[in-house]
Amino acid sequence: MEKQTVLITGANKGIGLESARQLANAGYYIYLGSRDQNRGQKAVEQLKAEGLNDVELLLIDVTDEASVQKAHDELATKIDHLDVLINNAGIPGAFPQKADTVSDDTMKEVFEVNFFGVIRTVRIFIDLVKKSPNPRIVNVTSDLGSLTYHNDPNWEHYEVKSAAYGPSKTALNAYTVALAYDLKDQVKVNMVNPGYTNTEFNGNRGPKPVEDGAAPIVKYAMIGADGPTGKYFSDYGESPW
Repeated sequence: MEKQTVLITGANKGIGLESARQLANAGYYIYLGSRDQNRGQKAVEQLKAEGLNDVELLLIDVTDEASVQKAHDELATKIDHLDVLINNAGIPGAFPQKADTVSDDTMKEVFEVNFFGVIRTVRIFIDLVKKSPNPRIVNVTSDLGSLTYHNDPNWEHYEVKSAAYGPSKTALNAYTVALAYDLKDQVKVNMVNPGYTNTEFNGNRGPKPVEDGAAPIVKYAMIGADGPTGKYFSDYGESPW
């Protein structure tokens, strides 16, 4: 039986790498997306050293249209369809991010990766995704993108406000809803919040092990044709908007 294929952007470390590991263990063929050749190859070698041989590097910088197109064209020479696209690449941006002082440059840098990078990648890879018999797209978001949570003084992260990062994920959530609607009856599209995970992304301050952070991403990457679409999930279930 042919292995299902998955492309994970920003997969050379952290949650992206762990998602690749878990999906490889589940029998998927992994295209490990990385914008850096050396870091990406080290990640591939790390997985292969663990006995996970169905993984290869795909160079892709989601902020660069030419890079994303080149990655697409390279992948299209190897496979005729892509079963799963996980848009994981993201950056927190420079802190502090006070709403009244955040710079245009910080806003643009964060949105370029976290928002426009996803749109760009979806637009360029959607032809391969649509050719899958059971296509899925997972956009990695954050509970910091939830407006409901941000307006709840009892929420554990209520005081964590970021004028660039949080809004980039709120915008991503809104885009994902539109994408799921436009692709209804064609592609399962969901957004997944891994939670406050112990990775380099947040200076390893998160209390959640990376294995647990990746788990819901993997779960919704593996849904069947009867699975949900257009939803916002965390490990505890649906998240509030």
